[in-house]
Amino acid sequence: MAGFKKLIFIQLISWLLFALLGGYFIALSFDSAVSDAQQKAQNVVSAYINTQTLDELAPEKIKHALADGSTFSKFVIRDQAGQVVSSVESSQPLPIFAEIVNATFNSIRPQFAVNQASDIKVEFTINAHNLASLLQQALFVVILISGLIALLPIIYMKSMFRRLNRKISTTVADIVDIYINQNQIDDDLEQSIDTTSLKKLSKDLIPSFNRLSHFLQTKHDDIQNNALNIKKEAYKDVVTNLGNRNMFVEYYEKNIENAEKSTFGSLAMVRCSELQAINQTRGYQKGDDYVKGVADIIKHISGTYTGSQVFRLNSSDFAVVLPHTPLKEAERFGDNLQSRFTQYQQNQELSSVANTGIVGYEKGKPLGELLSIVDNAMSMAQSKQANAWHVQRETDLVNNASAGFGNQNWRKVINEVIETKRVHLVMQNIMPIGKSVKAYAEIQVRFKTAENQMLPTASFLAMTEKLEMAMEIDRLIIDTSLEKIKTRNFSEKFFGINVTASSAHNDQFVIWLERRLLKDSNIASKLIFEVSEFGLQQNIKASKRFIDMVHRVGARITVERFGVGLTSFKFFRDLKPDFIKMDASYTRGLEEDKNNQYFMRLMVDLAHRIGVSVFAEGVESQEEKHIIETLCLDGVQGYYIEKPKDI
Repeated sequence: MAGFKKLIFIQLISWLLFALLGGYFIALSFDSAVSDAQQKAQNVVSAYINTQTLDELAPEKIKHALADGSTFSKFVIRDQAGQVVSSVESSQPLPIFAEIVNATFNSIRPQFAVNQASDIKVEFTINAHNLASLLQQALFVVILISGLIALLPIIYMKSMFRRLNRKISTTVADIVDIYINQNQIDDDLEQSIDTTSLKKLSKDLIPSFNRLSHFLQTKHDDIQNNALNIKKEAYKDVVTNLGNRNMFVEYYEKNIENAEKSTFGSLAMVRCSELQAINQTRGYQKGDDYVKGVADIIKHISGTYTGSQVFRLNSSDFAVVLPHTPLKEAERFGDNLQSRFTQYQQNQELSSVANTGIVGYEKGKPLGELLSIVDNAMSMAQSKQANAWHVQRETDLVNNASAGFGNQNWRKVINEVIETKRVHLVMQNIMPIGKSVKAYAEIQVRFKTAENQMLPTASFLAMTEKLEMAMEIDRLIIDTSLEKIKTRNFSEKFFGINVTASSAHNDQFVIWLERRLLKDSNIASKLIFEVSEFGLQQNIKASKRFIDMVHRVGARITVERFGVGLTSFKFFRDLKPDFIKMDASYTRGLEEDKNNQYFMRLMVDLAHRIGVSVFAEGVESQEEKHIIETLCLDGVQGYYIEKPKDI
């Protein structure tokens, strides 16, 4: 259509140029005709006046000389002195020139002698009205003819374009149908056209459609490549560049569950045990570095197994597929992982790194059932020791489904810890900012197995919550902490002890804690109980009862991980804690985040108005510490300030 419009434009320009050119030549012809008529009349009049006498035959001679019948719009006769003897002017065509001369000469004959005719001067202007009319008619004819010449091809070409477009559209549609149905265009499109419904297509257009077929094939390849790239991006974990859960599911369904040939192997699930703790205390960047380190270890160890595949299922879990690897060999894989994880733990000064659950698989095994078994194996591994692994065989399960088996083992491990009091206490100081600020040291707990191996702390505490055994563990931690404080000379020290929200909301626990603190009232005044903001918000009424009891016995309260709840301000006003500890997410990148700086400053102002001190946790750099000092917080805690150490 754009080409047709361009063609119309060209035709109109051609029409305009032709009309202008025709008008130009007509104007030249008109000018030439007027000049010729003027000159002819001048010659005749001059010749007659200068060579003839003014006799009675003059009019006839002049009429004969001017036989073309020219008329004049102005005629003037002057004497030798230049005086006007006779003058005639009219907007209408004058009589024939000879008649004017005859009438004029007759009127002036008495004044001149015959031989004085040469002394007469004549001035005249011919009337070009007729010539102008001819000019208009000629110009109109030229414009009309040129317009027809330009318009007729446009009408014809428009009709031709419509027919050609319909033919091309139909042909392209047929080719696309062939392409879609056959998923390809024959290399020799001419042969394809001759053998299909496209026979009526002119052979002159076949090269164009050959190019079209090549274009379609190229676009098809591009679309397939782009779709593959998009799929790869959608199936890739951005932190480790491993395949994600979607890719794992697709791989399992295609190569294991619905495999054409019989297959078997081992599936290992690796869980990062310290990710949450690192994110909270050291920042998300350190958490990503930790995940990358675990992924590198897994890829290095699994790389020695032919056809192995590694995927990151979620933030903390990895899946490792070891094709054609029996469980006996998978045990060696678990040993190698544990050894490397232990080295990484020592280098990074962590309490643990990751645990591994291993199960066998075979063709046709549903993925959901397999994941349930491997998750059970993971629970068993976590209940052993730091970085431990566990192989779950189907012979160990009842009817291939024992979801509670891992929980039962965990309950046994937790009960053993409580009965034998196998807890190890460490502390991490909060550094005060300003001389008048009273800070404290937070007591943190590590748990050990019967073999004196450290259990993964995060997994242990998560299982105590899941199995509703958190209150017993909180009692053990408080009892152990009080005994440790009593046996050490900590007269000037204040200690923070973490309490789960479920325990703080339990009436029996509150009664026990009040009696226990009253029993050692001199120590109670040196204790600060830390409870998470989110946990306290679950039951404001019960939280207020707990805080009132703590204040009643002389102890104090810190709300930790403050600022992540949606009701922080209302909570802040109603419960009136002694300290708040800002969530570590507000500390990370604080030197560049103006919004976090503004929020922290606002919280400091509000807290100080009612006598509450504000601490920052997760401080990992000098820059973060400097900004916190400028925001007038009361204390800082983190690995930059001090790492956890034995009491």
